[in-house]
Amino acid sequence: MDRRKLLKTAGLAGAAAFPMPAIAQSQPEVRWRLASSYPKSLDTLWGASPYIARRVAAATDNKFQIQPFAAGEIVGGAQVLDAVQTGTVECGHTLSNFYIGKDPALAFDSCLPFGLNARQQNAWMLHGGGLQLIRELFKPYNIHNIPAGNTGAQMGGWFRKEINTLADLQGLKMRIPGIAGQVMSRLGVVPQQIAGGDVYPSLERGTIDAAEWSGPYDDEKLGFVKIAKYYYYPGFWEGGAQTSLYVNMDQWNRLPESYKNVLEAACAEVTNWMVAKYDAENPDALRRLIAAGAELRGFSREIMEAAYKAAFTLYSELAAQHPNFKKVYEAWSQFRDKEVTWFRVAELPFDAFVASQRR
Repeated sequence: MDRRKLLKTAGLAGAAAFPMPAIAQSQPEVRWRLASSYPKSLDTLWGASPYIARRVAAATDNKFQIQPFAAGEIVGGAQVLDAVQTGTVECGHTLSNFYIGKDPALAFDSCLPFGLNARQQNAWMLHGGGLQLIRELFKPYNIHNIPAGNTGAQMGGWFRKEINTLADLQGLKMRIPGIAGQVMSRLGVVPQQIAGGDVYPSLERGTIDAAEWSGPYDDEKLGFVKIAKYYYYPGFWEGGAQTSLYVNMDQWNRLPESYKNVLEAACAEVTNWMVAKYDAENPDALRRLIAAGAELRGFSREIMEAAYKAAFTLYSELAAQHPNFKKVYEAWSQFRDKEVTWFRVAELPFDAFVASQRR
């Protein structure tokens, strides 16, 4: 018998019996629309959406295609949850802090003042039970949420005057939404809910005295340094702001399992991509902002301690008023305590020492 012929025949038979996965041949074509909460000028927050779309298409041989739309092209940036819930779009990329008016517990899907940093948030969601708790919150909204991005620690915003004491905050009109706005209101600030595209003209006209947005890389694009030169840190209200992909539950349930896996993998990848991009871009952007006239200031200890006390008093009140918030807050607090203890042992001393040597 010809041994080479036998091996060749056996190989063909094996290939027929155990075919390689062929998504393009065996899976359906799916076309989705994605509504983002962000304008295209913010190439990282907005950029997460086309990034996810590219990865999903590449992994499915273009059988599963997602077309992203920027804020305002289908719905406004703060209407993404409603659009996904009703099926106006199949999915959306957004920040759950935008929707705490529906349920304050949704903030745990993003961040809370003096809460978790980006790594801790990721750990809580993936290994601390956070994702399961949050998905229960989203069920009444007909949404399957997937973590999809994180900004890391943000800046404390742009101020038209120096802020040294609590007295300097009294009556100050500041663009700062959500639970962070509620905390700052207890310090005398008058929080303003203003969409991203309206922040610059509001500062320019003097309608507001200060505004927070994100970090140097995004803030530079929005031009705040031209009209409010005092740039404060840290943004204690957003130590690790997680963005999420919302998927309409009916559409999610129709997806083949392989497509679900591809979509979740793309979201996990974009989380790493976003954190890395901000970490790489923010240092240079900060230097450019300082060269353009920004005066860097740290919030005083008086302000930080008062804000910390106000934040956790607010959380206790919200837990007493909202069962969902209470349930998630108890689990989140226990996890946060463990994380803070661990970071105090390893991460923070390392970071502090390296930073001191650089100085």
